[in-house]
Amino acid sequence: MKSGQIAINGLSMYYEIHGEGFPLVLLHGALSATGSSFGKYIPELAQSHQVIALEMQAHGHTADIDRPLRVRTMADDTVAALKELGVEQADVFGYSMGAGIALDVAIRYPQLVRKLVVASLSFNKSGFHPGLLEGMQFLRPEHLDGSPWQQEYARVAPNPAAFPALLEKIKDMNSNLSEWSEAEVRSIQAPTLIVLGDSDVVLEHAVQMFCLLGGGVSGDTPAGLPKSRFAVLPATSHTMMVDRAELLLPMLSAFLAD
Repeated sequence: MKSGQIAINGLSMYYEIHGEGFPLVLLHGALSATGSSFGKYIPELAQSHQVIALEMQAHGHTADIDRPLRVRTMADDTVAALKELGVEQADVFGYSMGAGIALDVAIRYPQLVRKLVVASLSFNKSGFHPGLLEGMQFLRPEHLDGSPWQQEYARVAPNPAAFPALLEKIKDMNSNLSEWSEAEVRSIQAPTLIVLGDSDVVLEHAVQMFCLLGGGVSGDTPAGLPKSRFAVLPATSHTMMVDRAELLLPMLSAFLAD
């Protein structure tokens, strides 16, 4: 493994590189970092790809700076970091917050994304279960004491005492989430794999997104299968996605290799 820091947009962004091959960029979830989001995926993915894991502002090894957390800003950070690393095109796999970042990159920088994987994503706020975003505003740091996110942050963050500040920024971000129109989603050029758990934070909305990307057709007709794919992992909640590598990796590997 190779790791380091990239100076971009006022950040010192942490990155890790595993393996060799065509680049695969991993974008973690909110409150998380590379290890807690993708630790169970990286060993196998690195056998066929050059896996590049980026840690966003205030997450993991990347220190916070004086600006709010916004999906679009983090998408711009991602593109700038990949330019510094010499990556002209990559497959991109985002989970939760990282899926929103990946989607924004695919829409605004289509030349950069060869294939797109988004796990546990709603492309607008109406897609979340009712009351979910509002309920997250009541989260307190003590509610997360001992959680994998808090423990990882305490272990790797430049300032472990800043976890409460990160939580407040996440809550502010959730009140100002990016949303994309159906036309913007339909404009995505990269073949896309949409993944969610059957007990995730979004369900019907993911089906809508799949249909916007060419799904919802009978593959036995002359039109054939769409270039995008849809996967629902059984007995899987939003936070359990990180532990479902044995279910998702075969589908993910086949999609990236096809």
